[in-house]
Order: sequence, then C-alpha cells, then structure tokens
Amino acid sequence: MPVIANQEDVKSLVESLNFAQKVDRSLGLIREAYEEFGERLVVANSLGKDSVAVWDLAKQVSQDIRGFIVTTRFKPKETVNFMHQTVARYPELRVYSNDVPIPNRLYETDPDQCCDILKVEPTRRAIEEMNVACWVTGLRCTEGRTRTDFQEVEERDEGLIKLNPILIWYEREVWQYLAVRQVPVNPLYAKGYRSLGCLPCTRITNGPDERAGRWVGTSKCGGECGIHTRPLKTDYQI
Repeated sequence: MPVIANQEDVKSLVESLNFAQKVDRSLGLIREAYEEFGERLVVANSLGKDSVAVWDLAKQVSQDIRGFIVTTRFKPKETVNFMHQTVARYPELRVYSNDVPIPNRLYETDPDQCCDILKVEPTRRAIEEMNVACWVTGLRCTEGRTRTDFQEVEERDEGLIKLNPILIWYEREVWQYLAVRQVPVNPLYAKGYRSLGCLPCTRITNGPDERAGRWVGTSKCGGECGIHTRPLKTDYQI
C-alpha cells in the first residue's frame, strides 16, 4: 500500500482537498486495503463520531468487513447503550474488555496504567484473536496536538498495518458526512462533548482542541489512551 512521504504532504491534503475528494480518497484507501488483506482487515470502532464514520465507509466497500469495539467498566451509560444498539445492528462487531481487578481510582493516580490495562490490552487481544493484518481507525491529524505525526498508512508494529483513512478530515467534515449518510451517533454529542472516553476522564470543554476534555487534571490531559502509541503485537506485555 502507498505511504504518505512526509508531514507536509498530509498538511497539504488537509488544506487542498474538498469534502467530496476526501470521501473518495478514504473509500479508495479502504478499498485498496481490503483488496490486499481481505478478511484480515478489521475496523476498530470506538463508538465515537470518527469511528462510526469509518465504519460506514468500510461498509460501503464491503458488507463482509468485520470490526471490534473495546469497552471499559467506566464507559458512560449512553455509550454502553449505543454500543448495544450498534452491535445488534452489526453482529460482526466483536466486543472486547478487560475485567481484571485494578486499584481503586487508578484513573486518577496512574491514568497511563489504567488505559494500558483497560484499553491497550483488549485491543492487543482483539488483533490477535481476529487474526488482524490491517486495522482501520478513525484517527485524524486535525484532532489535537498528540495526533499530528500520523500517516494514512503506517506500520508501527512489524507485520501489522494501521490504516487511518480519514486522517486528513476536519471535524466539520466528519459531521457533514454523518449528516449526509444519516449515520446514528453517540447521544453524548448532543450534550456538548466533542471527544468521548471513560466517564471519570472526559469533560465538556470550550477550547479549540477537540481532545481538551480528555483526562483533565492529569498528566495526560488531552493526550492518548495508548492504542495509537503502544506496541500491539502479541509479544508485548503490559
């Protein structure tokens, strides 16, 4: 698969392509990857606006494409209900979680470890059990400060391709796509959230950074849970 050469190319694409061109490009990236990897291409669906847009794009490419959802014991009830509705509609979405005991309020004392246990480990397990060669995400480089160095096609783990087909979309273009396609979205957005996570670690904010409401008051404010930054191969131990 082609790989964007450098960050200037990504920045240029963000600014130069219009909405229709970006949709066509995203569909083309998924189609090309599906032709190469077949059933070993799997979509990671976080149930956020970007993920459900990517899931809808993937289903336009092939109804046979599978996916997985990682959930945690701290997800808001709205997200849990939306997850059940989504899985009922798409049973090819497998749900993964980690129910091991953890220290009380670990999300406050060590949020990185909390995310490693509750999000990274189930993601690693999903990739292993579903025999994934290419996983598809809803990551965008316009989301915030921690997401500016990604590429549309990456191989951060040897032998595991990561495809970010809407990397160059603006937030408004995601909402435009969802409106045009009439894709159901998590009801938390109607309450003012812009980026969704676990209940204790997500706030409504009014700053320009989409992810500013994540892990507010901790060392990883506006940061990452780890699935995009930690190794995901089976020989990695948390």
